[in-house]
Amino acid sequence: MQSLIRKQLLEAFSEAEGNFVSGQIISDLLGCSRTAVWKHIEDLRKEGYELEAVRRKGYRILSKPDSISGDAVAIGLKTRYMGRQIVHEQSAGSTQKIAHSFAAEGAPEGTVVFAEEQTEGRGRMSRSWHSPKGTGIWMSMILRPSIPVNKTPQLTLLTAVAIVQAIEEVTGLHPVIKWPNDIMMNGKKLVGILTELQAEADGVHSVIIGCGINVNQQINDFPEELRNIATSVMIEKKESINRALLIQHILFRFEELYEQYLQHGFSPVKLLWEAYAISLNRQIIARTLHGSVKGKAVGIDDDGVLLVHTYDGRIEKIYSADIEIDC
Repeated sequence: MQSLIRKQLLEAFSEAEGNFVSGQIISDLLGCSRTAVWKHIEDLRKEGYELEAVRRKGYRILSKPDSISGDAVAIGLKTRYMGRQIVHEQSAGSTQKIAHSFAAEGAPEGTVVFAEEQTEGRGRMSRSWHSPKGTGIWMSMILRPSIPVNKTPQLTLLTAVAIVQAIEEVTGLHPVIKWPNDIMMNGKKLVGILTELQAEADGVHSVIIGCGINVNQQINDFPEELRNIATSVMIEKKESINRALLIQHILFRFEELYEQYLQHGFSPVKLLWEAYAISLNRQIIARTLHGSVKGKAVGIDDDGVLLVHTYDGRIEKIYSADIEIDC
C-alpha cells in the first residue's frame, strides 16, 4: 500500500513537469488527509528529494537524489514502455543474470534491471566489468523483438547509438563508438554493451542488453590496471552527473530508435552508427578467435558486420573481434 501511494505521488509530480501540485489535489489523489500528505512529502525529503512548498500553490520537486531507484527514474520518464517496470537492487552479482531470470518468467518488454553495484559484472567474452557502488549505471534491458536470431547483433549497435545520443544531450560531451560495443572518450573506454539471447529453433524469445556506463567515478576509483584505458563521464565533464536523469534519456532514445528499427529495419540505425563510429576509414587490426585481420575498416553491412578492406584487396567480414586502431 505504501509503495502504491509513493508511486501515485511521484507520478503526480512527474506529470506536473516541475510545476506546483496543490496539497488538495495530492490529498484527493491519494485519498488521505492534508496532514498525511505532509508526512509523505517529509518522507521524500528524508530520501534526498528537494521540495519547495508555497502557500496556496502546493509542492514541487526541485531536485532528486542521485539514485537509480525506481522512484528516481520514474519522475520525468517519457517512455511508453521502456523502464515502466523496474527491478532495483542495491547489490547484485550481475544484472544480466537477474534479467535472464525475469525474462524466463515472462517479464514484459521494456523491463529494466538496475543495481547500485555489481560484484560479478561481465562484458564480452566473459571478461569482468568493474562496477563499484553508487558511481555508474549498471543495467540490463529485456526486449522481445520479432526478428530473426541472426539480426539480434544489430541491437548492440542500436544501443550504442542511443547511449551516445543520451550522453550528448545530458552532458554536451561527444563520445564515439568503436565497433562493435565500446563507447569511447579521448581514447578510453566509457561504456560497454553486452547482448545475450534466449532463443530456440522457433525464434527469439527475448534479448537481454546489458550496459555498463562509467558515470561518476574519479580516476582513483578504477583499479590501477584500468586507469590508462578507462574513463568516466565525470572525468571527461569535470562535474558529477545525475545518473537517474541519464538513464531517462537513454531509455527514451533507445525506445525511439527501437521503434524505428522494428518499423523500418536497420538502415536508419546504420547511418547513425556510422556517423558516430571512430574506426571507419581507419587502418585497424581486428583480433578474432582465429587470428588477426589487418586493413581499412570501410563500413558495416546491413547485418552490422564490420567490413575490412585487407591489404591484399579482399573485403573481410568481421563478426566478432577486438579492434585496435593501427596508427
